[in-house]
Amino acid sequence: MKALQPPGWPRPRGYANGMLAEGRLVFVGGMIGWDETGAFPSDELAGQVRQALANIVAVLAEAGAGPEHVARLTWYVTSRAEYLAQQREIGEAYRSIMGRHFPAMAVGEVSALVEARATVEIEATAVL
Repeated sequence: MKALQPPGWPRPRGYANGMLAEGRLVFVGGMIGWDETGAFPSDELAGQVRQALANIVAVLAEAGAGPEHVARLTWYVTSRAEYLAQQREIGEAYRSIMGRHFPAMAVGEVSALVEARATVEIEATAVL
């Protein structure tokens, strides 16, 4: 997998502009911040990000993949303000689960998620 960085563009922080990959695709549906029992270990956005990413890694493991195989993440957050206020904590949570692998990413604010207590939902596409 190779990060795509057009010449002269500023290097993004915490994500890649694009990824070049070849192989089998793994699509991970939207993961939220509940654990394997359906309980929410945290109501804080950063805590839910940590759990959602851990859930993604657990699904990837079923395909023999890991965080390093992720080519794209799409995040839906219920509060842009909370996301911006917790960037440091979110970054720490991200690195603790995903390491220093920064794929192409998009983050958007939504008015609500189907699970009322969820504050984030993250989809992943991986390439093996």
